[in-house]
Amino acid sequence: MNPLEINLLLKLYLIYKKKDPNIEYSCVGGVHLNSLGIKSIFELKEITYIGFTSVLLNIFKIKNKINKTVDEIIKFNPDILFSVDSPDFTLRVAEKVKKLNNSIKTVHYVAPQVWVWREGRVKKFKKFLDHILLLFDFEKKYFDKENIPNTFVGHPLLEHETKDKIDLSSIISNDKKIISLFSGSRSSEINLLLPILIDFINMMNKKFDNFTFVFHATDENKNLISEKINYINLKNVEVISDENIKKQILNRSTFAVSKSGTVSLEICNAKVPSIIIYKMNFLNFLIVKMLVKVKFANIINIINDKEIIPELIQKECNSKEIYNSVVYFLKNPELMKKQLNDCEETLSKIRSKTSSSDEASLVLTNFLTS
Repeated sequence: MNPLEINLLLKLYLIYKKKDPNIEYSCVGGVHLNSLGIKSIFELKEITYIGFTSVLLNIFKIKNKINKTVDEIIKFNPDILFSVDSPDFTLRVAEKVKKLNNSIKTVHYVAPQVWVWREGRVKKFKKFLDHILLLFDFEKKYFDKENIPNTFVGHPLLEHETKDKIDLSSIISNDKKIISLFSGSRSSEINLLLPILIDFINMMNKKFDNFTFVFHATDENKNLISEKINYINLKNVEVISDENIKKQILNRSTFAVSKSGTVSLEICNAKVPSIIIYKMNFLNFLIVKMLVKVKFANIINIINDKEIIPELIQKECNSKEIYNSVVYFLKNPELMKKQLNDCEETLSKIRSKTSSSDEASLVLTNFLTS
């Protein structure tokens, strides 16, 4: 689970703790859920794999974890099985649980991206999902068509949270412009993208002296990025993992270079112009090319069916192309303004009216009280 999904679960827990402190919980989670006293069947990181080849190499481990999870759920006998994302794991668990105990209500958060590939999966979901919670309003048509109950709850990245401001002067010089860099959350992504981004920084430093580059990291990968940055002794680069500081640095950024993913929504929400980069091993890329039915990698571009945010994928994902794209935008502020306007218009259509946790709690409460 990513930090946003964990945050949603924590909010839901607090909502229901107030409503009924006697509710019992069990989970497959990590330290955040365990810190609330919720016993985890096993650690979530034990089933976290990226890419088709990685999943195939670990298929027997995944199957064993699925079966163990199903056994524990049946023993626990909950009123609701609330599954979050990771469809290759969670939906297989939900399907098996439903077959063994039809009275357990199954609610899934973050719909599989059937609009990207394998739309036919929706018919199968109908057999074992009682309700599905959607990040995007345009997803409804796929589930309405099969009469699967669904609710658009919105994407938590688009929710504004007010936090105490932090003095960033000890991190970023006020006379420097910030370029935020997002190299991914997994070591496999970082190992591919970090060398490219370091070369990009060196190219920028040869032409400009007024930029600070900030890598937005997780606690888990901060050291990996920092070690590589320190090894080559780059002076105008910072690596930040604190979520509050990262948000404020992003808000102050002039530009962002981000790997493809939902973080691009956060960048758009912060009103920062950007480009998207991504690279994967050749075999995974071939498989993806054969399976996907959309022309773009970025959700903003997919919704608009045109390139609002430039995408540099595979062979175009190199330091020279990134440098040329960033400099071109920086020299043409009217292009940055147009991108921001187009992004804001798109975001206004996919924001929920309240918050994803409030919308999700209404659905869960209906099942608990019915």
